[in-house]
Amino acid sequence: MGEIIPPQPGIMNIALYVSGESQLAGQTEVLKLSANENPYGPSAAAKAAYAAASGELHRYPATDHAPLRAAIGEVYGLDPARIICGVGSDEVLQFITQCYAGPGDEVITTRHGFSMYPILAHAAGAVPVEVDEAERVVDVDAILAAVTPRTRIVFIANPANPTGTMLEEGELQRLARELPPSVLLVHDGAYTEYADGFDGGVSLVEEFPNVIMTRTFSKIYGLGGLRIGWGYARQEIIDVLNRVRQPFNLSNGQMAAAEAAVRDVEYTRWCASENARWRDWLRAALEQMGVGCDESHANFLLARFDSPAEAEACDAALRAAGILVRKVGGYQLPDCLRITVGDEDACRRIVAVIAKFKGVR
Repeated sequence: MGEIIPPQPGIMNIALYVSGESQLAGQTEVLKLSANENPYGPSAAAKAAYAAASGELHRYPATDHAPLRAAIGEVYGLDPARIICGVGSDEVLQFITQCYAGPGDEVITTRHGFSMYPILAHAAGAVPVEVDEAERVVDVDAILAAVTPRTRIVFIANPANPTGTMLEEGELQRLARELPPSVLLVHDGAYTEYADGFDGGVSLVEEFPNVIMTRTFSKIYGLGGLRIGWGYARQEIIDVLNRVRQPFNLSNGQMAAAEAAVRDVEYTRWCASENARWRDWLRAALEQMGVGCDESHANFLLARFDSPAEAEACDAALRAAGILVRKVGGYQLPDCLRITVGDEDACRRIVAVIAKFKGVR
């Protein structure tokens, strides 16, 4: 046998991504609260559009995503020409890293930031630089102090995953203002629709030429199984990203479902309202039982226990009851469990199990 061809620099430094579980051995009715999915699913309009697209399976999709970009632009008040669509926002993040970072460059991430960020940096041969957070919130001073002449990208998720915390608007503005113009600030807004009154980074993009915002259809729109996302930036950045985008990266079914979903504004508002109601209820119930929870601006809560051992034991109790949540030791939060906010029945069920585990009546 000959020698194995070595991969590009950084590839072998990537730890493979592990998604949330969906099955439990011996359990037939599993309550999955591990992947931050919308418990109500997509809107009826999105499902109908996806079904209708099945009649065009033999047709190649449009390469420019024009109808979907127009719909996003109409609903969010954006210039469609400055929108790029991808296979989930993950693909847009991949385009960004591929285009703006390479060997010898540095990419700044935060301590509890989304695990894909260092993976993308390694894939481009760049060096991920992790900075600390302040009580599970992005620390602007820590980011700015880590910037060097080799820094090319700063990734932040806001609201953040897996903490659910948000950066105060003034601090977000300060970060964009004080970063060097040569550094690209990537504002990952996957959970924007759950954060009341937040524009997801639109104002930053309009003010600063080195900012790009990303969004997804996987969360509030309930289309995680279809993998659709988008980004918004100055035209010059979008033109660069489109040079590496595969021309047929989204199918007709994906685009039809996403267009219908984004236009169904009433359903989206209802999902956000229901999430806020049960998120607040669940947080109050957990805190009453002595389980710490930061205020969340997303569709999940980060439950903090007294020790990693207690978090592990609570997870075991939940699994025994047929409930899957997310252990987040890989995010340097070994004493925490991330719990997706489900519907009323799911929230009441999980509180009942944790109350029994904690010995609370």
